[in-house]
Amino acid sequence: MSRYNGTVFIVDDDDDFRDSMQWLLESDDLSVKSFSSARDFLSNYQDDQGCMLLDVRMPEINGLALQQIMLEKEIRLPIIVLSGHGDIPMAVTAMKNGAIDFLEKPFDDEVLIPLVQRALKQSDQILAGQQQRQQIQQRYETLSRREREVMALVVSGKANREIAEELGISPKTVEVHRSRVMSKMRAESLPDLVNQAAQLN
Repeated sequence: MSRYNGTVFIVDDDDDFRDSMQWLLESDDLSVKSFSSARDFLSNYQDDQGCMLLDVRMPEINGLALQQIMLEKEIRLPIIVLSGHGDIPMAVTAMKNGAIDFLEKPFDDEVLIPLVQRALKQSDQILAGQQQRQQIQQRYETLSRREREVMALVVSGKANREIAEELGISPKTVEVHRSRVMSKMRAESLPDLVNQAAQLN
């Protein structure tokens, strides 16, 4: 069993390169899946956690186009861009679009492993963030309509008296709703509640 969470997805149309990369990564106890094209990856990806080694220059759908499709589909895999000779401007564009690093072919194998390990750690952080947002969303859904109204006004910075005037209720009632919001959202402080509100869809 791999000591790393997630899978390394290799997307490159060079068969020999894919085979050598798969052998290298598996020899470091990494789980690897390789694909000969962007279309092949999109057809077979099962929403798994991991990272990607992505060649920028491929037929049909190039690396930049695949990166854009992944953003649209909310496939949140950290991407290491693989750039052949003359592809540096494309690699720079990929970096601007969120790739974490790029390697120019040919590269030293010893450079790749630490990069992949860093990408997999980032994948863990992405997964943890998604799980946290799901938990916040679930808590938010337990709030009543009035509690949601109070929460929105609280996180916008309004005082209890202002909220009371806006909603046409007493300040004491606002205090009760506010207390329930803090409890149901498991917020330890107002900044904590504001942070949770920012993460809600």
